[in-house]
Amino acid sequence: MSDLTISLVVPVYNEEASLPLFMEAFRKARETWPFAADVTFVNDGSSDSSLALLRYYSEQHDDVHYVSFSRNFGKEVALSAGMDHAAGDAVVLMDVDMQHPFEAVPRFVEVWQQGNAEMVYGVRNADNEETAMKRWTSRLFYRFFNMLAHTTLPEGGGDFRLLDRKVVDALRSLPERNRFMKGLYAWVGFTTCAVSYDQPARAAGKTSFNYWKLWNFALDGIVSFSTWPLRVWSYLGVIVALLAFVYGTWVVLQTLIWGANVPGYASLAAGVMFLGGMQLISIGVLGEYLGRLFMETKGRPLYVVAEKKVARVASDDSGKGAGQS
Repeated sequence: MSDLTISLVVPVYNEEASLPLFMEAFRKARETWPFAADVTFVNDGSSDSSLALLRYYSEQHDDVHYVSFSRNFGKEVALSAGMDHAAGDAVVLMDVDMQHPFEAVPRFVEVWQQGNAEMVYGVRNADNEETAMKRWTSRLFYRFFNMLAHTTLPEGGGDFRLLDRKVVDALRSLPERNRFMKGLYAWVGFTTCAVSYDQPARAAGKTSFNYWKLWNFALDGIVSFSTWPLRVWSYLGVIVALLAFVYGTWVVLQTLIWGANVPGYASLAAGVMFLGGMQLISIGVLGEYLGRLFMETKGRPLYVVAEKKVARVASDDSGKGAGQS
């Protein structure tokens, strides 16, 4: 493995407390690895001193590079930018909060080098820090997504993974702006293998994710990889129309044959409100897809780089990044 170079891609957002710990652990781990390694940090519009630290580390170490966005573009975009600028034979995606252990990286590389997989993803063992609610909602999302989408997500497979160079190139060729990376990893195919690891506690700082962000993240994933939310309204429309026809026929027969009174305003108001609510929901679903289509058709770059110091510059035909050195 001595002739291999593994590039770590690490998104950073307000992680001034975690960066020194990450760098210390990286220096120690790199000395024991039987392969060369470098790290590319992507500063995702941090408002603390994260960028200043990245500048300092890149000046002190030749194997440390960084890309800094002009504003916050989100973790999914930061991962894409890191892959645009990583130069290694394989790329390992990691978090800076030390919850992705360096000890797992050689195991990823070993499985990859054995030819067992072109993509090796980490699956964490039981996480005692997560609430039962979060574990339950995570399992529910994976099952719901796999039921609706043609692309199957391996349950528990996160961003912590090793990607062969051809997998990286395949991901970089995808033009979409609304990027649900877990789905894209699965969509490009290639042989995959899972490696379990123990997730340590977060080293410093606090996570920026909350249930609202996770909900929107899940919604992006489902809308990006499934048209079922659109199709279901066609089925519901047919069912409601049939029920309305049957009910209308029954009302007419009651009136003509038995002379029964037509149901009053209460049932009429309930029916109108029910159908109005269904129409608003269906319009909202259409809006979700139309909004994403609108963002795609504008053709804006995926991110804007304010400054960078990297080993590799993204190719001009990638169509996703813009900025200056």
